[in-house]
Amino acid sequence: MGFIIKPLVTEKMTKITDKSSVERTYKVKGQERTKKAETKYGFIVKPEANKIEIKKEIEGLYNVTVLDVNTIRYAGKRSARYTKAGLVKGQKNAFKKAIVTLKDGDAIDFYSNIE
Repeated sequence: MGFIIKPLVTEKMTKITDKSSVERTYKVKGQERTKKAETKYGFIVKPEANKIEIKKEIEGLYNVTVLDVNTIRYAGKRSARYTKAGLVKGQKNAFKKAIVTLKDGDAIDFYSNIE
């Protein structure tokens, strides 16, 4: 197994988690509707991993119920910088990101496995 490389604990991912885990009420054509709270977490996964494999691994590692898995592929970006030695060219690594939606009430504590 081992499809998960690392969890994404960044400021952007934390904002997405905080925003989606709050129940919201809004009006559509005069009617009030409520959007249920959904807790979302991000992970960097291996490029060959599919959604079913990601779901099984997260459920096994963290003992939570996964409702949905969305995946995104990021291409490697080219970068160049000027140094004393001249122009240095390189490329950042390509990676695959998975955004996982958990069942209401479930949460993942990334710091519980650290000793």
